[in-house]
Amino acid sequence: MLVHNWREVLKRAWSVRLMALALLFIIVEPIYTFVAATWVSRNIYIQLAMSAATGLLAVAAIIARIFVQQKISGDLNGKPPAEG
Repeated sequence: MLVHNWREVLKRAWSVRLMALALLFIIVEPIYTFVAATWVSRNIYIQLAMSAATGLLAVAAIIARIFVQQKISGDLNGKPPAEG
């Protein structure tokens, strides 16, 4: 079941922003590998850095998901704390 303000959550939640950034790294990594393989020699450190950044962004998104963001959550989506 979706929260009543799901559009606002998609626009403002840090967990969504971080996962979108992680998705960008996931998409760019194979493109970089292909381009690097055809034009220049591959650099393993850049690939490791991109993989590490993707993992760190995913972990940060999980952490951001468990924290209450007052601008979005308000008073726990209109529910009393016992139900939230």
